[in-house]
Amino acid sequence: MSFTMLAVVVAVGLLGPALALRRGWHVPVVLGELTAGVLLGRTGIGYLTASDARFAFLANIGFGLVMFVAGTHVPVRDESLRRAIRPGLLRAVLTGALATALAFVLDAVFGTGHVALYAVLMASSSAALILPIIDSLGLGGRPVTELLPQVAIADATCIVALPLAIDPPHAGRAALGALAVIAAGVVVFFLLDKAERSGVRHRVHTVSEDRRFAVELRVSLVVLFALAGLATAAHVSIMLAGFVLGLAVAAVGEPRRLARQLFALTEGFLGPVFFVWLGASLDLREFGTKPEFIAVGAGLGVGAVISHLSGMLTRQPLSMGALASAQLGVPVAAATVGTSLHVLQPGESSALILGALVTIAVSAVAGGIAVRHGLVAGKATKGPLNRRPSGPGSTG
Repeated sequence: MSFTMLAVVVAVGLLGPALALRRGWHVPVVLGELTAGVLLGRTGIGYLTASDARFAFLANIGFGLVMFVAGTHVPVRDESLRRAIRPGLLRAVLTGALATALAFVLDAVFGTGHVALYAVLMASSSAALILPIIDSLGLGGRPVTELLPQVAIADATCIVALPLAIDPPHAGRAALGALAVIAAGVVVFFLLDKAERSGVRHRVHTVSEDRRFAVELRVSLVVLFALAGLATAAHVSIMLAGFVLGLAVAAVGEPRRLARQLFALTEGFLGPVFFVWLGASLDLREFGTKPEFIAVGAGLGVGAVISHLSGMLTRQPLSMGALASAQLGVPVAAATVGTSLHVLQPGESSALILGALVTIAVSAVAGGIAVRHGLVAGKATKGPLNRRPSGPGSTG
C-alpha cells in the first residue's frame, strides 16, 4: 500500500458521511464506506487489494478501535438499566432460542453446515448501531430502557460465542483464548478502577491536558494493542479484545476528552480504512455463480428480525424488537475471520454482510415507527449515549 492508495481509501470513505447526511434515512456511515470498498475492490475495478499486508494490518487496527468504541457506548453504569436487566435477559434468551431453531431451518434448506454460526449471527444485536439511532431520534420510556440491556447482553454474548461457532473443530482452543482475553479485560478494569479511586487518573489527566501529552489516549492504545496481541496469539478475533476493553473503560467511566480523541482517531481515519478494506475484500460477483447465497443473506436478515420479534411474547413493542435486530460487528467479524480461516464457501462472506444490511434497513424503519408511536423521551431527558455517569471518571 502506498500513500497515494491510502489517500484514495480515506477520500472514498467520505461516501459514508455523504449517504448518512440526510437524518431521516437513518443510514449508518459504514454503509457508504463498505460501498466504496466494493466499487474499488474485488467486485469493482480491482484498484484496492484487500490481501495487501499493510492494508490488512491498518484495517485490523481499525477493527479493534471500532469495537473498542462500541464497548464504551454500552451504558453499563446507568442505574435505570440495571433494573431492566431481568426483562432484557429474558428477551435475549428468547431471541437466542428462536435464532437457533431458524438456523437449523436455513441449514436444512441450503446445506452450508453452519448452524451454530447462523444462530449466533441472528441472535446478535449491535450496540454501536442501535444506541446512536435511539439517541438521534430521542427515543425514551420504559420499552427503550428495557431494550438497552437486551442489546448489551446479546452483543457481548455473541461476540464471545462467535469464535466457538465459526470454527467448531477448534472450539476448545477458541474458548480458552476467549477466557484469556476476558480475564485480561477484568484485570484492566480493576487497574483502571484503582487508578480512578486513588486519584491517579485525575492527576495524570490534569497534567496531560495542560501539557497536551494525550497520555490517556496513549495508554488506551497500548492496552488495546496488548489485548489484540493476546487475542491473536490465542486464535481469537481482535473484535473481542476491543469490545472487552471498551466495556472496562465504560464501567469505570470514560473521560469525555478520551472519548473525543477516540472518536477522531476511529471515525476520522482507521474506522473508514477498515470498512473500505472489508468492502474491497468482498466479491459480490460470486453471487452470479452461486445465487443461492443471495437467499442465504436475505434469510439471515429476515431470520434475525423474526428472532428479535420474539420479545413481543413479553409485551415488547414491535418497533423495539425490530430495532434490536440491527447488527453489524458480529457479521463483519464472521466474514473477516471466516474468510481468513477458509471456513466459508465462496460468496458466503458476502451473504453474511447482506444479512446485516437487511437488519439495518429494518431497524431504520423501526426507529421511525417508534417515534410515531410516542416512544420519545421528554425534552429534559438526554439520550442514552449522552447520559455520561457523573464523577471524576466522566469529566475532562
